[in-house]
Amino acid sequence: MRQQATAGALYQWLMSICPDFLVEIRYRSVSGTRDVLPEEQPYWRFIEKKIAEITALFGYQRVDPPIFEETPLFIRGVGETTDIVEKEMYSFLDKGKTALTLRPEFTAGVMRLYLQNGLHMLSKPVKLYSVGPVFRFERPQAGRFRQHTQFNVEALGEQDPAIDLEVMSVAWQLYAELGFADLAFQLNSTGCPQCRPHYIEILKAYYREHLHETCEDCKRRLERNALRLLDCKVAGCQPVIASAPVISEHLCAECDSHFSALTGFLRGLGRPYVINHKLVRGLDYYTKTVFEVWAKGIGAQNAMCGGGRYDGLIEQLGGDPTPGIGFGSGIERIILSMKEQGLAPDPLPAPQILVAHAGAAAKAAAVEVVFRLRDHRIGALMAFGERSLKSQMREANRLNAGVVIIIAEQELEAQTLTVKDLRDGSQAEIPAAGLIEHIKAKGLR
Repeated sequence: MRQQATAGALYQWLMSICPDFLVEIRYRSVSGTRDVLPEEQPYWRFIEKKIAEITALFGYQRVDPPIFEETPLFIRGVGETTDIVEKEMYSFLDKGKTALTLRPEFTAGVMRLYLQNGLHMLSKPVKLYSVGPVFRFERPQAGRFRQHTQFNVEALGEQDPAIDLEVMSVAWQLYAELGFADLAFQLNSTGCPQCRPHYIEILKAYYREHLHETCEDCKRRLERNALRLLDCKVAGCQPVIASAPVISEHLCAECDSHFSALTGFLRGLGRPYVINHKLVRGLDYYTKTVFEVWAKGIGAQNAMCGGGRYDGLIEQLGGDPTPGIGFGSGIERIILSMKEQGLAPDPLPAPQILVAHAGAAAKAAAVEVVFRLRDHRIGALMAFGERSLKSQMREANRLNAGVVIIIAEQELEAQTLTVKDLRDGSQAEIPAAGLIEHIKAKGLR
């Protein structure tokens, strides 16, 4: 890995070839990233609130691993032959020459956290969740960004297919409470180390007969990561995938029993599901259950989240054999789908009071009034500058304020305040000392 140039060296190089670059440059967000502006914040707060409520309902506790980890953790944990490791990771050498990577997914870092901090000593299952940014260098498209925020859930230490159902149901409940319709699971089993190798040999044999019909990526995957052949999105490969042998016909007795129990639980709850033989997910650590939750979303049926079981991952990272299952869901994708379906959250609370003033002495009094209101947890705004009262009233209307408190020479002399209620047009002059009680009586808190 080549060491990256320092910021100072890059600056000097830019100055040498273009002395006016600081004048000419027009700063833009990096491709694949986006700014979250105030009008979108209600979606974020609403989703975060639902995540906190639902994880508490199911008994999951929050953990926050670092944004970057040592690169070998992801190579070993995610899989050396995955697209994430081969094409998408943001990796670099720090000043101590340590190879680091911005996390491309949460699970490997959470497993490291679980082992390093002794969480493996807790009673099982250990149920954890995280929310934060992940980074992948991939082609930006609707609902997919190079930096996006992920809601991540993990349940560790239990093999029971009922825990598979619970983890899947955390995702289901989130989308249901956000208002999504037509929810359904896409479901498959990818087998285990006992039965999967036999299936992979059958799959390879089939693909060798159809190699001339596949894309270059599939030709490369055939020997390196054959299961990923089923995950190819190239249109020309779809007929080959459709006729490929399915893994459900080659599961061992344990995997078959696990999958049958899970689908039985889903039927018992009345949760619709489709067995999707092409569903293998993009990470090497999955075993047995893999799933997605689909909803009518960004123009068509879309996967809102994806996850599955990873029973060998912790052992692979140096821990004792520990089963686990989890999923990740991109919040930006959820928001895009909410907008597509017209699911608008309530606006965020905003101050309903504006304090207007006329003259220097009145402005000083207005400062005291605004902070007195805030000390009583009553949201209040102050008109800044030296504008006329008429201009300040227009600002109150623009801000959708419910009440304007007016302070001018007359109010200062009488030690009163004029309270104009824009909701009903009423106006009253009250003693300054009685402001808090008057405002609370109007139902403003």
